[in-house]
Amino acid sequence: MADALEQHSPSILEANIRDLAIATELQASGEISASTFERLKLNDHKLSEMAESIRSVAALGDPIGRVLERTQLDDELILEKVSCPLGVLAVIFEARPDAVTQIASLAIKSGNAVIMKPGKEVEHTAGALVEVLRCALRQSNIADDAIGLIVGREAVQHLLTLTDLVDLVIPRGSRQLVEHIQANTRIPVLGHAEGICHVYVDAAADPEMALAIIDDAKTDYPAVCNAAETALVHESIAPDFLPLLVERLRAKQVQLRGCERTRAILGSDSVETVNDWHTEYSDLILAIRVVSDVGEAIDHIHRYGSSHTETIVTNDDNIASRFLKEVDSAGVFHNASTRFADGYRYGFGAEVGISTSKLHARGPVGLEGLTTYKYVLRGKGHVAGDYRKGRAFKHKRLL
Repeated sequence: MADALEQHSPSILEANIRDLAIATELQASGEISASTFERLKLNDHKLSEMAESIRSVAALGDPIGRVLERTQLDDELILEKVSCPLGVLAVIFEARPDAVTQIASLAIKSGNAVIMKPGKEVEHTAGALVEVLRCALRQSNIADDAIGLIVGREAVQHLLTLTDLVDLVIPRGSRQLVEHIQANTRIPVLGHAEGICHVYVDAAADPEMALAIIDDAKTDYPAVCNAAETALVHESIAPDFLPLLVERLRAKQVQLRGCERTRAILGSDSVETVNDWHTEYSDLILAIRVVSDVGEAIDHIHRYGSSHTETIVTNDDNIASRFLKEVDSAGVFHNASTRFADGYRYGFGAEVGISTSKLHARGPVGLEGLTTYKYVLRGKGHVAGDYRKGRAFKHKRLL
């Protein structure tokens, strides 16, 4: 699949040009943002990165058929818990060409079939990519319909009714998209509705470290779900720290919005009032709140966060330990940017999305998140009735 991607790059780039032409008109009319337009763009370097991502997935161990547990129930009666594919995945995602290759490679590696529905802005590119990937499957004697593509809202609505055929739906996109899918299917849904990530700067934080982490978490790629949307700053350092933060972020054209205490420190003319702490800006906008202590920071995160990724900046290990234990999110970090919440950075090769669910998979969903397990029992004519008549189980853990 990776080789085919590189070999057919001209046809893929040609399809991407068609999408960009349409997207230019959509951007001019305000239907898509500048950040969405940027995500659409492909070039030789980006295609090379996509191919390397596929190779990194290929290099991972086989997640299927692994014996997770082995128990001797009795003499010659052995129970194994064995990993297996989920089955058929339906992945509905936004205008990102690289999502096609990430999703397809992870699905194939984990023994699943996948049906993909791309955003309308990337349909030509996605179609070209899927055709190339399917060709690679045929050349490898793998059924090419293991990778499928659908377009249009009607097709999605029909797909969501196929409870007997589709095993898991994974939406990647806006809150509205995820909530619509959750409300319109009885198929299990894995995903996150929003990425409202926080950086808490504690009283014991290194100021320069905190500035660098907030800068990276907000400006490295503001349109993605692991970008920070809110900075929480301890009241004891806020008067000194906030002016430094403003100076750094204003140089990156970041708009700042704050609570009343923040605006009192920085001046109400220079910082807008926060209208809603629930907002995922996905842009160069950062909300700031001054808090009294780590407890208030944790309370804010639980009230307004989306259970995605939160980080604390502090040199106090006890405060850090409390934050890491008490914050209930898929990712909780200490002295690191929220931008590390990513399947590739975690060593998963790629990801099909990030889950904020507490069931099945949580955080970046890689190969393991696309598998389930079954129990395999091997005996020698054993019957359950014997154990009701007095025969005892051994229940000896072997693995």
